[in-house]
Amino acid sequence: MSLIAINTSQNVNINFNTASIGERILAFFIDILIIAAYLFVLFLVFIRILKLSSILDGMDNWSQTAIVIILTFPIYIYTLVCESFMEGQTFGKKLVKIKVVKIDGFQAGFGDYLMRWFFRLVDIWSNSGVVGLVSTIVSKNNQRLGDIASGTAVISLKNRVNISHTILENLKEDYIPLFPQVIALSDNDVRIIKENYQKALKIDDRQVVSKLSTKIKEILKLEIDPTKMTERQFINVIIKDYNFYTGKDL
Repeated sequence: MSLIAINTSQNVNINFNTASIGERILAFFIDILIIAAYLFVLFLVFIRILKLSSILDGMDNWSQTAIVIILTFPIYIYTLVCESFMEGQTFGKKLVKIKVVKIDGFQAGFGDYLMRWFFRLVDIWSNSGVVGLVSTIVSKNNQRLGDIASGTAVISLKNRVNISHTILENLKEDYIPLFPQVIALSDNDVRIIKENYQKALKIDDRQVVSKLSTKIKEILKLEIDPTKMTERQFINVIIKDYNFYTGKDL
C-alpha cells in the first residue's frame, strides 16, 4: 500500500492510501460471487421453472444467441453500471472499502468508468488477469492499464481519522454562530479549509492563513469582517459555524 497525492480543483494536495492488490482481488471475487448468484437465480427461474431450454430448441442459432445475450447482459455491464451509480464503487469495492477516484481531484465520470470497463478485456479477461496484476504492481500509483488510460486510481477508505482530520468540531451547548452565510459552503470546501488551515498553523505560515481568510470572505461575500477578529479567529469561527448550521457528523 502506498500514498497517492491527489491535486484537487482548488489546487490542494490530499494524500490517500492506494488500495492494496489484496483488497482489489478480494473486491473482485466478491463481485464474481454476486454475478454467480445472479446466474444461479437465472438458471432456476428460466431453465428449471420456465423451461427455457425447450423454447430455445425451436429457435435458430441466431435467435438462441440473442436470448442468451439478453438474459446474461447484466453480468457484462455490472461493473460499469455499479461504478457509475455508486460513485466509483461496486458492491465488492463497497464491502472492502475501496473506491475509484480521479487523480486530478475531479469526480470520475461515466467516460472514465467506461474506459476502465473497456480495458478489463485486456487487464483481466484476456490472460487471466496477468496484465492487470503486473501493471498494478509496477505502476507508480498501483494502477492497472484501465486506470492509467482513464486517469483514475483505486484508493482505500480505511484511513483512521480523528476529529482533527474531519470537518467535525466540538461545540459548546451555548455556542452562538456568527456567519449564517457558511451554508453556501460544501462539506468538501470546509474539509479543504480546515486541512490547509491546520497545516499552516503547524509551520506558522501566515501567508496561507491570510489567503484562506480572504478566499472565504470572497466566497461568502463578506467584504469586511464585522467582528474585527483576527484571521485565525475568523477561520476557526467559520468551521464551527458550518458544523452548527449543518449538524454534520462526518
